[in-house]
Amino acid sequence: MIQADTIVRSTCPYCGVGCQLDLHIRDNLIYRVGASFDSGPNYGLLCVKGRFGHDFLWHPDRLTTPLIRRNGHLEPASWDEALGLVADRLASIRAESGPDAIALLCSAKCTNEENYLMQKLARQVIGTHNIDHCARL
Repeated sequence: MIQADTIVRSTCPYCGVGCQLDLHIRDNLIYRVGASFDSGPNYGLLCVKGRFGHDFLWHPDRLTTPLIRRNGHLEPASWDEALGLVADRLASIRAESGPDAIALLCSAKCTNEENYLMQKLARQVIGTHNIDHCARL
C-alpha cells in the first residue's frame, strides 16, 4: 500500500454542502481522497464527485492565470489587471445603461456564504435585483 507523505484536510469543491475531504498526497500529487468519520457535515461519506473528481487539477487545458481579450486574442494578465478590467467594465455599463443592465448568476458549487456575498454585491454595490442561482450540478 502507498503511504502518504501528507494528508491535507480540505473542503470539497463540487457543491455548497462543505463536505470535508482528506487528500492523501505523495510527490505533490493527490493519489487518494477519503473522508474522516469525525468531521461533518459528511462524517466519512463522500459522493462520487468528491471522492474521484480531482483529475481536473492536472488537466493541460486548465486555466492557471487570468486571460484578457486584446485585439481579438486572449492574452495572459495579472489578477490585478483582470479584476481592474472587470470593475471598470461593470462601472461603465452601469453608468451608460443603468444597474438593471447587469445581471449576476451564482452557482451551487459556491458556499452559502459566497452566494450571500454575491447577492450583496448585486443589490448594494451594483444596485440591481437581477441575480439568479443555478442549483443544477
